[in-house]
Amino acid sequence: MIKNRKNIKIELMKEAERVIDELLDWGEEKEKPSLTEIEGEVLRLRKKLSEKMGLSIIQGQETVKPVPGPSCKNCKKEMSYKGIKDKTISSWVGEMKLERGHYYCDQCQIGFFPPR
Repeated sequence: MIKNRKNIKIELMKEAERVIDELLDWGEEKEKPSLTEIEGEVLRLRKKLSEKMGLSIIQGQETVKPVPGPSCKNCKKEMSYKGIKDKTISSWVGEMKLERGHYYCDQCQIGFFPPR
């Protein structure tokens, strides 16, 4: 199911508020942090928010089973649909756990995890 813009924005605003509160709490607990410490904390929190932002958009897309299934990149035969699977991917904004349709070619023993 595709989430609407309003719901995604509400979720992201809540996450941004949590991250900002975490930064402010850290700043109150830390006595005279150095610039390096401040940068490290800001980068850690930025990564946390970036991961949530990316994941919100990806999860907002509808998961669709293409009909027919995709072709194997090696043998060009149609791949078998194996259902919805979890997969953790690494991206520029961090690690994200996704749920997507999974396809498999029995002949070539290759799996495919399309973006939708």
